[in-house]
Amino acid sequence: MSVLTIGDIGVLSGIIHIGDEAMFQAARDELAVRGLGLIGVSSAPEESAARYDVPCVPRLGFAGLEQDTAVRRSVLLTDAAAGRIRLDAGDPAQPVLDALDESSGVLIAGGGNLASRWPVHIHERTTLAAMARARGLPVVVSGQTFGPDLEAGDAERVADMARSAVFTGVREPASATLARGWGAQVHAGVDDASFLAQGPSSGDGPDASERVLVSLSGWFAGRPADATERAIAALLDRAADTVGPVVFHAHFGPESADSEPSGDAALHERVRARMRNASEVVPSGDSVTAARLARTSRLLVTSRYHPAVFAAPAGVPVLALAADAYTRIKLTGALGHWGQDAVVDLDALPDAPERLAELTASTASVSLGAAARRDDHRADSARWWDAVADALR
Repeated sequence: MSVLTIGDIGVLSGIIHIGDEAMFQAARDELAVRGLGLIGVSSAPEESAARYDVPCVPRLGFAGLEQDTAVRRSVLLTDAAAGRIRLDAGDPAQPVLDALDESSGVLIAGGGNLASRWPVHIHERTTLAAMARARGLPVVVSGQTFGPDLEAGDAERVADMARSAVFTGVREPASATLARGWGAQVHAGVDDASFLAQGPSSGDGPDASERVLVSLSGWFAGRPADATERAIAALLDRAADTVGPVVFHAHFGPESADSEPSGDAALHERVRARMRNASEVVPSGDSVTAARLARTSRLLVTSRYHPAVFAAPAGVPVLALAADAYTRIKLTGALGHWGQDAVVDLDALPDAPERLAELTASTASVSLGAAARRDDHRADSARWWDAVADALR
């Protein structure tokens, strides 16, 4: 038997989202060493099957649906899972129903965070959990951020999923508080991908670099793009002057250097053009390569979440740029696990150089702080995956 696992995976048109792929890969790896295989739910099943060497099926067919239609489809799929109806021929969810026949349980993996700004993720994950319950299968939720924006109907759906899960894993205090308020059995720990591919190497190890690694998101929460990009460029020039050469790495962008810049990579090109210092670009690549790059940098400047997840456990100082409450919660949570707290709102970018100076002056204490926490977080993560495997076996 296998565990049917949904994550926000699938590389389409050569564009990869490193963080979402990393959490699925971590789940695959952690369950594999505990004797469990996966069946993945993917936007690009053939691509994901080849990438992870596991069978994969398409998503449930919620993309592009209006709210009322999505709610009706959720009921339809739950009824189909319970055997009360049959799906029409060619329904995209039929492969998921078939996969449930081969599964011992369902894992809602990290990725596709559950907030009302992404309703398709809410409908997919809560419906899959309801389908599993209709079959009498256990459900575990892992690696989640809940909210902070959850409209009433969405909150009800997510709360019901969390309450009915055997365990609900979250990665920052705000999500833990919310899920406990719903009555869920909560485990609060580090992000699932924190120890991807044998865990963090030390930031002062043999592969350490003098680079300032930069990974930016194009989400500015309505701020003027030109002014924001110029302010970020000025900050990165200061980093180049005082720390080391700047290297850009897109966590949402083309896998290959041969592709035209898009996603975060296009933003990076605009910021680079506004800098007075030269900089370099590393193509997005894959999750393991991204983790190694972050773990061996001298400093990380990021408004993306998973670069911080990779860098902080290795004791790499992180200057995080938050656009809104959602990104602030995630970045503060990722850094807080490792004793760091340098999260700057985009509105406070003029003050960021001062925070940068404070951060670089504390490099030794940042490294020691991560080292002091690493064994405990590793042990807690291992216990979590032991519990997940036992629940879904």
